[in-house]
Amino acid sequence: MLCIIRQETDPYFNLAAEEYVLKHFERDCFMLWRNDPAIIVGKHQNTLAEINLDYVKEKDIKVVRRLSGGGAVFHDLGNLNFTFVASGEKHELVDFHKSTLPILQVLLKLDIQAKFEGRNDLTIEGRKFSGNAEHVFKNRVLHHGTLLFSSEMTDLTAALKVDPEKFSDKAIKSVRSRVTNIQEHLHTPLTVLEFRDLIMQHIIETTPGAVEYSFSKDDIEAIKKLRDEKYSTWDWNFGYSPRYNFHKTIKTAGGKLEVSLEVQNGIIENARFYGDYFNMHDPADIERALEGTSHNIDAITSVLNQFNFNDYFINISKQEFLKALF
Repeated sequence: MLCIIRQETDPYFNLAAEEYVLKHFERDCFMLWRNDPAIIVGKHQNTLAEINLDYVKEKDIKVVRRLSGGGAVFHDLGNLNFTFVASGEKHELVDFHKSTLPILQVLLKLDIQAKFEGRNDLTIEGRKFSGNAEHVFKNRVLHHGTLLFSSEMTDLTAALKVDPEKFSDKAIKSVRSRVTNIQEHLHTPLTVLEFRDLIMQHIIETTPGAVEYSFSKDDIEAIKKLRDEKYSTWDWNFGYSPRYNFHKTIKTAGGKLEVSLEVQNGIIENARFYGDYFNMHDPADIERALEGTSHNIDAITSVLNQFNFNDYFINISKQEFLKALF
């Protein structure tokens, strides 16, 4: 097994690295890594329905879609991520208990009684500190999990707080759980990096043939290419979302404005505006212009800039209008 401690904290790079290792390495691998503030959404989720967009933009939190299913999770430098990539027979590949056992063993050494509970969670005293997900590719499986060590809980809660009335879709929704940081349960203080090193030491000591490995220059160049072409793109992180309907109502000085959108693969197929606002020109012009546009603030702004906006929505600012669309 190749054991890799990754120093990069770019979430786009780190998610790309997982896919690269899964598809291009032959040996089993274990990796430990951290991300700068980011929300990582499951492969089958509607991204906009999982994030508090205003908060994410204000705090410059990256949003990245991963290969595996499951719910959205918040990462920051107080959260440690672990990844196993292994080969095997199809019927043996998905095994959450096996992949999380080393983490439980390390915590037991620290005299912390952690448990595997539910479908894919690790808990301490009934509170979740680790969510796990898996993705199978041919005869390979990628298992990854979060380890909340000293994460900023305020950011975690705020970044994932979404108005459930906005979206109507069949996408997999995240289930929020009571969470805890591992640091709160330590009997002897540790930093997140010291905790990381304890896990890696345990893996190396208990896995026959385990050796340390660092990405080569060629590895890094290939991962950067995958990052730039896939993991940092709007098409993957937002456009890959399943079909959804979006509804939102706001009150403005110009009256009530209600927005209804039908979106497929991140592209607006139908837009309708309702309310008691006044107008000089028919807003249907803007409705038609938005068809075929990405449900993306920059793309929509570009469309709106083609119109004398105040003639269509009197006393409603363009900023207010844009806020109603997200």
